[in-house]
Formats: sequence, structure tokens, C-alpha cells
Amino acid sequence: MGGDKVTLSIIKADVGSLAGHHVVPPKLLEVCRGVLEEGKKNGVIADYYVTNCGDDIELIMTHHNGENDENVHGLAWEAFKKAADTARELHLYGAGQDLLKEAFSGNVRGM
Repeated sequence: MGGDKVTLSIIKADVGSLAGHHVVPPKLLEVCRGVLEEGKKNGVIADYYVTNCGDDIELIMTHHNGENDENVHGLAWEAFKKAADTARELHLYGAGQDLLKEAFSGNVRGM
């Protein structure tokens, strides 16, 4: 086993759903996967898994950047913003409701 510490970052947001607070459409999960795949290719994260619980999208990411890394949180912000934009295009319920700001503030908790 290597000596590098691995950080597990799990970040969630509600960016839009079907039929009220019910379920995340597969298209929004696909959008998030695309953003995280780019982040993996660019070395921001080591690996990822995108899932949902009800109407919340969860981004589960492993990386070697430590807690509260701005690049990892920025990647999550980008994924949620793109998913929210798609939710608006699809006229989904609550599109972008957890994204209260227009710009990333350095940490997703700052939303």
C-alpha cells in the first residue's frame, strides 16, 4: 500500500427533480458523471461515484488533496451548476434550488 493519504469527499445538492421532491432524473446524474470524469482525467480527483437519495445528488469523490480542497469543491460546484442548468432546460421541479449563489465561493459549504 502506498503512503499517500486518501480523502473521501461526499458532497450533495438538490438541483432539480421529477414530481416534487421525489427522484433525480438519470440525465442529471449523467451530466454530473461527465464533469467528474473530466476532473479525474485532469487529476483533480482519483475516482468518483455519482448517486442520489431522493431528490439529492451525491458526488462521492476520492482524492489526495486533503479536506476542503478548493479544486475538489470547485469541481462539485461545476457539476451541480451544469446539472441545474439541465434541470432548468427540462423544466424540472426546484431546478437549482440548493445553488443560491451564481459563483463558486471556494467551498461548497459556502453555498
